[in-house]
Amino acid sequence: MDPNPGTFPLLSYVMSRLPSLTPRPAAAPSDSDQFDIEQPRAPEIVGQMPHLADPDLVASMGRAVSQVAQARSVLKLIGERPTHEEVDNARAKVAEVEAQLSRELEEIVLQARPAEMEIHGWRAHQAERERERREWAEREKRVWKSVLQLDEMHEAYEKLLKDAEKRLVKMYESREDGDGDVAGDEVNEEVVGILQEAYGKGVERVDLSGRQLKFLPEAFGRIPGLLVLDLSGNQLSAIPDSIAGLQNLEELNLSSNLLESLPDSIGLLQRLKLLSVSGNKLTALPDSICQCRSLVELDVSFNNLSYLPTNIGYELPNLQKLMIQLNKIRSLPSSVCELKSLRYLDAHFNELHGLPIAIGRLTNLEVLNLSSNFSDLKELPETFGDLTNLRELDLSNNQIHALPDTFGRLNNLTKLNLEQNPLELPPMEIVNQGVEAIKTFMAKRWIDILLEEERKSNQEMQEQEQGDWLTRSTSWLKNVSENVIGYIGTAAGSPMSPKSPRDAYLDQQL
Repeated sequence: MDPNPGTFPLLSYVMSRLPSLTPRPAAAPSDSDQFDIEQPRAPEIVGQMPHLADPDLVASMGRAVSQVAQARSVLKLIGERPTHEEVDNARAKVAEVEAQLSRELEEIVLQARPAEMEIHGWRAHQAERERERREWAEREKRVWKSVLQLDEMHEAYEKLLKDAEKRLVKMYESREDGDGDVAGDEVNEEVVGILQEAYGKGVERVDLSGRQLKFLPEAFGRIPGLLVLDLSGNQLSAIPDSIAGLQNLEELNLSSNLLESLPDSIGLLQRLKLLSVSGNKLTALPDSICQCRSLVELDVSFNNLSYLPTNIGYELPNLQKLMIQLNKIRSLPSSVCELKSLRYLDAHFNELHGLPIAIGRLTNLEVLNLSSNFSDLKELPETFGDLTNLRELDLSNNQIHALPDTFGRLNNLTKLNLEQNPLELPPMEIVNQGVEAIKTFMAKRWIDILLEEERKSNQEMQEQEQGDWLTRSTSWLKNVSENVIGYIGTAAGSPMSPKSPRDAYLDQQL
């Protein structure tokens, strides 16, 4: 929740110099009392920006970002930001309630007035019903709206951080009293020539990597025959919407730029098979990326992503390789489990709290890297054992205490890294013997669990059968006694026997 020093270096430093908002025990006054003792005293940024040693400048900056400090304290009280999937679910629930309310209100309006009811009374009755349904809808939406409001507050806080960082940069630059070399925004003439040649000759591959480009001309979207476009290693901060004109494009490399977002029009690249946006400043992927249904490989690593599009798994049936490492992703959407073609998934160095329960549906997955999610990743779901084609697995640098009981079913697993985990199951002496020993141990444990469950099931069946036998025996005795009583009664009333009163004592004994 605090500003990330990597993303907001100036803001992070200035806020570290603000007085702490938490109460402290009384202590002898000192110069350090005006600073937050939980923050570093001499960060490297001071060496890079020497004017930050000026207390007047830092004080001015502190006043300029006081609003950020207040917002941070509020957000710490109300909780963490909900995941993207939780937000989408909340929106869907709100829409569902509103749709139901709309139907019910329409029914109220169209309902015929009973003949015995006076028109004014009927209108009052309808108004009362409408009020009740609206109140019901508000109660139903309250929880979901709170989720959306919390997400909006965090979104506003992110924008506040960005604006504050820009403001601080301008304040520092004005303090420097010097003009740096500012590169012009003019497009390199060589680039224009390359694009013109590609357009005229129908070139299929264009390589514009490492040319310090800051923006692209709209003309590059008018090369219909282009199959491969490499724009990596530049200084691009945006991609124009005209990219949608590259309808035959199959490979697009945008890695190592300064992109903060991708255009929604990227979803129109229906033939795109390989997309790399690694090493940018992306905080989210557009939902339209799910429309690139031909994607085979997607690399979004080394960005600032905190979530993936909710429907990414439902609409990318051909995706085989997904690289999301070095981000801040807290959870994978459940739709990821529908990527039936996925063979390679790298999610190391994130903030994953776990995996979707249905992760076992990725039956074609061969390589999985979940390392270095540190204190966030503590367990794996039982369906993990359904990843029967898994060959390589890296779980190092997490907080996993036990492997799932189904782990022994990973028959094809040949490479396994469990280092830096507080493992208790299997025991470390088994782990130190290697992957085959681990698989054997977990497989035997799984068999023992199944045998124990079978024993319990058989025992329950036997107890059930005994109960059924006792019930049948009791029923048989009851039928016999009824037959005997009936026989005696019939014999006593036959014409060959003299009539005699029924023996009550005999009936009582029977």
